[in-house]
Amino acid sequence: MITQATDEPGRAAILSTLECRNPATLERLGDVPVFDRAQVQERVARARRAQAAFSRTSFAERRRVLRKLLDYVVAHQEEICRLCSRDSGKTLVDAAMGEVFPVCEKLRYTLAHGERDLAPEPRGSGVLAHKKVRVEYPPLGVVGVLCPWNFPFHNIFCPTVPALFAGNAVVVKVSEWTSWSAADFQAIFDEVLTACGQPTDLVQIVTGAGETGSALVTSGVDKIFFTGSPQNGKKVMQAAADTLTPVVLELGGKDPMIICDDADLDQAAATAMLGVFTACGQMCVAAERLYVMDGIYDRFVEKVTAQVRALRQGPPTDDPGGRYDVGAMTMPRQLEIIERQIDDAVKRGARLLTGGRRNPSLKGQFFEPTVLVDVTSEMAVVREETFGPVMTIARVFSEDEAVRLANDCAYGLGSSVFTKDAARAERIASQISAGMTVVNDYGLAYMMQSAPFGGVRTSGFGRINGREGLRACCNTKTVVTDRLPLHVGMSFYPIKPQTFPMLSSVVSLIYSRGVVGRVRAAKKLARSLWSLSRS
Repeated sequence: MITQATDEPGRAAILSTLECRNPATLERLGDVPVFDRAQVQERVARARRAQAAFSRTSFAERRRVLRKLLDYVVAHQEEICRLCSRDSGKTLVDAAMGEVFPVCEKLRYTLAHGERDLAPEPRGSGVLAHKKVRVEYPPLGVVGVLCPWNFPFHNIFCPTVPALFAGNAVVVKVSEWTSWSAADFQAIFDEVLTACGQPTDLVQIVTGAGETGSALVTSGVDKIFFTGSPQNGKKVMQAAADTLTPVVLELGGKDPMIICDDADLDQAAATAMLGVFTACGQMCVAAERLYVMDGIYDRFVEKVTAQVRALRQGPPTDDPGGRYDVGAMTMPRQLEIIERQIDDAVKRGARLLTGGRRNPSLKGQFFEPTVLVDVTSEMAVVREETFGPVMTIARVFSEDEAVRLANDCAYGLGSSVFTKDAARAERIASQISAGMTVVNDYGLAYMMQSAPFGGVRTSGFGRINGREGLRACCNTKTVVTDRLPLHVGMSFYPIKPQTFPMLSSVVSLIYSRGVVGRVRAAKKLARSLWSLSRS
């Protein structure tokens, strides 16, 4: 909720603030400032001034910054997890897996391979053998990051790490639903950058609602990395189009998990639990559609339903011993979305086996872990992103049906296939339209930082992670130099009568089939060159 402070009654507002609450306890945490357009532009200007010198630093110096950042995260990981838990309602285990672990792995990968991925790359010069070609990866300048609310630490640090290593400055706008931790995370960057002798303006975090995000998109930054809903992604694209600011969009998913009749049932069930209920299902790569083959459908449903009923739910901030498996929902409106989807599914014939409602025994924003079976494609819970603790299971009778239903969706981010038959796994995986497919596991593609991460269709475009993600923070630049100075004494202007016959002969010499045609072209070229030399 945004409120405005005033000096006295009747006077104009002088400061807007954003109220922050713990979603698991509804405790009021305090207020953070709402940055207006002028303030955002001023932060971008400060970032640009800081980046001018930082862009000239060596990779060794940038590694020193990232190494110190990694040391800090490792030393303070419990504190970071508690900050994330307080702001988003997730358990400490979810914070460790989804916040700290990926950031540490991103830092490790960049430290080990970043310089190699951004080193100038020689390319072939084709028929122009007298030239040398290389591709360079200079920084863009200032990168803007718009974060969602599901991973308050990870969503700031994971895009910032490659952007910094590439030589950029970064301005981050965090979600209004997880803004209370922003000052703590800003302090981490400030401490590390100061210790390394770098200006703290290289990384700046701003708070506010949609207007603040819009101000960042149109502030003149050199690229926007946006993670969020397709609806807001379209707004970002429209705003960025006015200044032709390039964007990378990660717009969520509705990931299918295909479980074949020859799968290891225990493994598939355990992985489905992880894929559905980690972070209360509030993940872009959550397993939101389970397609289970008829031969094991009933056994699978029985197994996972028993496990879901045994899950313990409660406020993570009151849980120092780790009693709870599932935390709270971060955004209040998401509970309404889940309720609407479940009501629609039940009315259309789905069976609700457990859960399906807000937890009546808890004060905060808790939705009970849910199992919904016998779902069909016309139901909203199958077609729309749920982003909650709902295991949605459909029965299928063949590989072809499973693949068809997996692809019958606007989203296309991640996917999983479970089978003991390696050839079958490859066959099914090759037919799924998605940015990633994991066989006999869930979500690991993101942790493999050498591999690009991103989706197709409504899930967005562009890639993060790996060399593709690092290079997305750069201006891919081609540089051509001389290998042999063959151009000396040559000129095409002013055009002479012999110029076109000469060019025609060169094309025929290089691209004609057969020896006879090339010999004829060589003779013609020789005559043209001789004539040119005498003119």
